[in-house]
Formats: sequence, C-alpha cells, structure tokens
Amino acid sequence: MKFAPMRIVNAIGMSFALAFSASALAADKPIVIKFSHVVAANTPKGQGAQKFKEVAEKLLPGKVQVQVFPNSQLFGDGKELEALLLGDVQMIAPSLSKFDRYTKQVQLFDLPFLFNDMDAVDRFQQSEKGKELLDSMKDRGLKGLAYWHNGMKQLSTNKAKLQRPEDAKGLKFRIQASDVLEAQFRAFGANPQKLAFSEVYQALQTGVVDGQENTWSNIYSQKFHEVQKTIAETNHGVIDYMVVTNAQWWDGLPEDVRAGLEKAMAEATTFANDKAADLNEQDKQRIVDAKKAQVVQLSDEDVAAWRTTMEPVWKKFEGDIGADLIQAAQEANK
Repeated sequence: MKFAPMRIVNAIGMSFALAFSASALAADKPIVIKFSHVVAANTPKGQGAQKFKEVAEKLLPGKVQVQVFPNSQLFGDGKELEALLLGDVQMIAPSLSKFDRYTKQVQLFDLPFLFNDMDAVDRFQQSEKGKELLDSMKDRGLKGLAYWHNGMKQLSTNKAKLQRPEDAKGLKFRIQASDVLEAQFRAFGANPQKLAFSEVYQALQTGVVDGQENTWSNIYSQKFHEVQKTIAETNHGVIDYMVVTNAQWWDGLPEDVRAGLEKAMAEATTFANDKAADLNEQDKQRIVDAKKAQVVQLSDEDVAAWRTTMEPVWKKFEGDIGADLIQAAQEANK
C-alpha cells in the first residue's frame, strides 16, 4: 500500500486483524456499517444514505446493520477519508473534490464550465471512462462504489452585485480543499479560503469569508442564503459525490454480503440521483421565496465573461488530469 503516514497503515492492519478474525465473521451479530457524511439528512446525499440503509437491511436481514451519521456527526470533511482508511467508518460519500490527493484524474470534475448540465455529467459517469475512475484509487486503499449527484454550483456573496467576474475580484470565497478550485477563484482575482463544510455558515455570518459556491440544496439546507446578499445562477461547475469504502474491508466481506450491498447501492444511487434534480429546483424556489438573498439570472454575455475568465484553468491541469479524459467529458455534452 502506498498511502501514508505509517500510523494509518499500522492502524489499518490492527483494525482488520480484529474485524475480520474467523470468530468475528462466524458470530451471530450483524456486520455494522457506519455510513458517515457531512451534509443534512434531507439533501440528496442524506436521503440516498438512508435509502441504502433501508434496502441493505431488507436484502440482508440480520447480516448487516447500517448506521447513518449525517451533518458531520462523526467526522468533518477534513477527517472522514482518514477515518475510512483507519476503519473507524465503513462508507463515506465525499465530494469529488476531496480525492485529488489520491488521484489527479478526479480533478476533472472541478474544472469550471466542463459540463453543460447534469444530464451530461450523468452520461460521462456512466461511460467506460467514468466507471474506470471508480477504481482509480484502489492502490491507495479506496474502492469507489457509485457516483451520487448533488447538482450544479451557484456563486454567492455578501455584496449587492454579482454579475461579472470583476464583481468578485478581491473577495474571499470558501472552497473545498482542491487545487483546481483554488486556481478557479484566483483566475478572476478572488481569494480562496479552504474551510470544512461544517464551518461555512459561521464563516459567512461573521465575514471570515465573503462568499461561497454550492448547489441550491446545500445552500438552502445549510441556510447559507440567510447570510448572503446575492446568489448568481452561474451553473459554473458540478458538486457530485463518490461513495467510497475501504478496499480491504470490502474485499474481506462474505461474498453474499458484498453482492447484497452492491444491489442496495445500485438502488440507492438511482433513488438519490432522481431526488437531486427535484430537490435542487424546490430549494431554489424556497430561497427565492425566503427573500433573504437576491437570486440573479445571468445573461449569455455574463456567462461568456465567466467562461473566458476561467478558461486558463483547463490548460493548467490538463497534464495531471489527462487530455483524453477531458475530451471524453466534453463529448458527454453532445
């Protein structure tokens, strides 16, 4: 295994020696699967996790017990991957931005204005190239099980105007820990600040950061619209998740359990992805109705200005991601 530090490697060895001893697998107690995530239970990811629990326990009665922990109850998004590798949780569903330290290829999803809409995202993820990315981190101990949609990203600030890139120049924006997203904001002269998802509301409320980017469902469920003045409907990127498990833990499961969990994950994925589009539209309208923040519709010329400003980001990361992978993603827009 390549991942570091060594304490993680040693801890994993000890953890799995205990977890997968013959006596443990032979016991009558069900296999406990802790599914941890950082967003609210009523978001697409939250509902998908709950559906996975329901279906898995129905398909494998008495064999598995799925415990779902939303809203960073167990681990924030800065610690959940390490917790998974240590065996402290069995499943997580991080934003795709979180995987750039394990494979540079997944940075693809952070490229601004790569996908026209969620249908294009879905077509790419179901393609051969998209499915290959699920197994791109097995040598680092991570096994991808599925992609779950959240939605297209919108941009918000505590300022009254947000129409063109120059309106965001000099402002501080919260970002996920992603080199691509950092470059994206620096492209139009903003100052990106890496913060855990659980810290964003307070940071916006106190002015530690001026703005953020997120989907309608995340903005509404986390009440970001209550501490922002303007939300521009940019649709400039995508926030999606990869449901991942520890590769060693997954391979050590009894075959019938693994097969049942695969079926449960497929059903939960369809459910979560169907929910995502509807929930984002509903939450967009809720934000409009709340009248806390102004929702700004951009003209074609406005969007073109944002695209042009962010265009250099593609070239900067083409070497790490791969030109062939970027081309495959672009073909999904057709």
